Amino acid sequence: MQTGPENLTGVWQGLYTYPAGGASVSFVATLIESGHTLSGATHEPRTHGTGLGETIYATLLGTRSGSAISFVKTYERSAGPGYGRVDYEGTLNGGRTEIEGRWNIPGAGSGKFLLIRSTGKAATTKQKKSIRV
Repeated sequence: MQTGPENLTGVWQGLYTYPAGGASVSFVATLIESGHTLSGATHEPRTHGTGLGETIYATLLGTRSGSAISFVKTYERSAGPGYGRVDYEGTLNGGRTEIEGRWNIPGAGSGKFLLIRSTGKAATTKQKKSIRV
């Protein structure tokens, strides 16, 4: 599997926005790209129902064709009523650091989303040499 900036595999910080009132929810997505297939998982705070603020999880499955990204987010059953399937379609920017687009819950509504690739600091190690006298 190819990794690096050409490949989308990695951790992405996300934000999706509801159309009514513009409320936004942050989430973390771990993407795995293999060929043209995307898979992965997300976690985010519960925003409705009982247990507000608890962490809920979903799986991702989709495709990438050039800069076009498409995936389905399916919440785990434990997320409860109101959490099911969400379709995402977006566009990858030229630097391959952001995916922006729209989410859609079939028959229920849609809104905008943004994913930004997390970047970690490269670890450096200094080696000390001991000199014996």
